[in-house]
Amino acid sequence: MAMNPSKKLYIQVICAIIAGVLLGHFYPDVSIEFKPLGDVFIRMIKMMIGPIIFVTIVVGIAKGHAESAASFGKLALKTVIYFEVVTTFAMAIGLAVGLYMQPGAGMNVDLSSVDTSSVASYKAAAVPFSTVDFILHVVPTSLIEPFVKGDMLQILFLSVLCGFALSLSGLPGQSIVTQLEKATVPLFKIVGMIMRFAPIAAFGAMAFTVGKFGLGSLKNLGLLVMCFYITSAIFIVIILGSLARYSGFKPWTLLKYFREEALIVFACASNEAVLPALVKKLEGLGCRKGVVGVVLPMSYALNLDGACIYYTMAIAFLAQALNVELSWIDLLTIFGILLLTSKGSATVTGGGFITLAATLATVHGKVPVEAMVLLLGVDRLLSEARSFTNFCGNVVATIFMARLEGAIDMTHANKVLNGNTSPPAKIDLIAERSPPVEKAQS
Repeated sequence: MAMNPSKKLYIQVICAIIAGVLLGHFYPDVSIEFKPLGDVFIRMIKMMIGPIIFVTIVVGIAKGHAESAASFGKLALKTVIYFEVVTTFAMAIGLAVGLYMQPGAGMNVDLSSVDTSSVASYKAAAVPFSTVDFILHVVPTSLIEPFVKGDMLQILFLSVLCGFALSLSGLPGQSIVTQLEKATVPLFKIVGMIMRFAPIAAFGAMAFTVGKFGLGSLKNLGLLVMCFYITSAIFIVIILGSLARYSGFKPWTLLKYFREEALIVFACASNEAVLPALVKKLEGLGCRKGVVGVVLPMSYALNLDGACIYYTMAIAFLAQALNVELSWIDLLTIFGILLLTSKGSATVTGGGFITLAATLATVHGKVPVEAMVLLLGVDRLLSEARSFTNFCGNVVATIFMARLEGAIDMTHANKVLNGNTSPPAKIDLIAERSPPVEKAQS
């Protein structure tokens, strides 16, 4: 019996990760040179993110769940409320662990004796951030600017406008929507071609990480890394696990279903690398296309659970390293600022550091932006757990909202997860044939 292409990819990625770890351990100097393999893969995927998100949201609004402005508004409002609640929990947990474990205590860093030139570009981007700045940033200055910059928030804004415009344009609008729906076939075909390189990318990324930081870096590179990994695991198991169970799913069964994507995210430290695959797999699980098309892209921009844990823990770490006392007023201010600055940061290269810099700049110099130089050495290790936690949060958010809206076929979902029926062929991104165009559900 021929092996399922998805299972074949899963095995290839595991083998590639093991090979990367071995190369990094025994030949560290050589393995560092393999970093471009992972970088090129991520850039190829990012190249497709904008068009896929645009088409997915436009079709989702025009022909899916959002049959009217009112229905879309209700779904979007519920989704945003969910994101704010869950990310606030993430920030609170990250801060609590950071304050309790105090990973930066005793470092007694004097920034005047540290070379901070490596964070100069982040400091330049760290302008104070306000609500007005956030709103102005969401609105692009041209139709092509969001796609050129890869700005997820602006792509979301443009997609929503276009989706409503087409839904209100009668037959001409529906004709365009039909063509956009057909355009998903070549778009996902391109993604399928790129996904063939996932094992190579995983090999290069892991070889670089182990070669640069050592084999021990996979387990522990300082108390900060250990605290972050443990905190992320606690958040995934307790918070996201509870939400998954409330939605009617066993967390381990879900993780098994999305195992290929989970491995790629962790190895490449990029949540964006699997977005196209998630769209199809969630639809194959039984989630209504319109809900997936609205919630999942919004989740990538607004539901950054791992990043939120990182931001608060990193700020606590830096304050402890510099012997800076943060009052409760300072902490509440940081929370309020991060509720805005964290949105969309994962879609910009270096977005996590820029967000952290903007937050520090807004807290009026309590913790200097230059202090971020202390995080550069371990950022790669932190980004792996950060991306994996974001990935888990995005999957659970979409399933939770689909269940809340009654927009998931639980009978079909249970059959898929229990192996009693095969997922639709269209979710197999590395299949030789092109996926069929699915009719939008009414």
